[in-house]
Amino acid sequence: MTRPATYDIHAHILELDTVAALQDALPEIGFALVPIDDESAVLDVAGVKYRPFPRGGWDVERRLADMARYGFDRQLLAVSPQTVLYDKPAAAALTASKIQNDAIAARCRANPQSFQGLATLPMQAPEIAAAELERAMTEGGLVGAMLGTNIEGRNLDLPELDVLWARAEALGAFLLLHPLQVAGIDRQRSYYLQNFIGNPLDTTIAAACLVFGGVLERFPRLKVCLSHGGGFVPYQQARWIHGWAERAEAKLRLKGEPGPSIDRLLFDTILHDVAPLQFLVDLAGADRVMLGTDYPFDMGQYDLPEVIDALRITARERETILAGAAERLLRPAGGAR
Repeated sequence: MTRPATYDIHAHILELDTVAALQDALPEIGFALVPIDDESAVLDVAGVKYRPFPRGGWDVERRLADMARYGFDRQLLAVSPQTVLYDKPAAAALTASKIQNDAIAARCRANPQSFQGLATLPMQAPEIAAAELERAMTEGGLVGAMLGTNIEGRNLDLPELDVLWARAEALGAFLLLHPLQVAGIDRQRSYYLQNFIGNPLDTTIAAACLVFGGVLERFPRLKVCLSHGGGFVPYQQARWIHGWAERAEAKLRLKGEPGPSIDRLLFDTILHDVAPLQFLVDLAGADRVMLGTDYPFDMGQYDLPEVIDALRITARERETILAGAAERLLRPAGGAR
């Protein structure tokens, strides 16, 4: 029997040439990828170090070998979240965005059967971010953007972001929300809780702000995908619906009940077990759930074909989760493929 196609919609990349270009263009910030051994390095951005940064993050041959080993035909490439620079001046963030977006576009052109790409944007400057999204999609052939779940502690319901949402909707951009600078860090410094709890928590806050801020109500064609199985959204969404009916605060910007906005959210599959993924698919439907691994990081999930095989779903639903939903959604209305 022919194996269905597989498409990993959550993967990160930072090639050595890109690091060198960032170093040359923005020496005042400081970018470095310092080897630990043959398999990993320390990623240093403005003195903040992330370790280990796995070899697959910069070595495309290793990436392609890993994709073959794990059974993934295609990846949607996004930047490493450490390099978005929301805390720097907008000009620096735009420069870093353009360098990385052009590098991802070049990689996709070099390996069109294996990769499509997402842009990164200077979210602290929404009008500039909207223009860079359009440039990256129409000139570079990228299919959307990876956005942080907050902008230096500011939520994604900021009115000034409407210019970006409007442009993303018009372009048919796929928007992958990825946690960074997570909330509640003062209580999560031990045990790597900033990742175990902080990442899904910040994704949940971002999704709630898009819902209750009326963003998804005003821009109903936005394609917003939540990382890591949607954080806590699937488990708590009924509480949101109940709360909107009971509390005046929830109606300040969301005019209709939240159910339709929640039903527009998309999800990756990174839940690390069959039972929670089964719950997500049962709740959201296969058309809103897409295979995603978080490659190349150690908190990624690389056994997903086997996990998806174990779900109680139809053959069509399996094919949809493995690649069908991604192939349908990654067709921007206004950008080149």
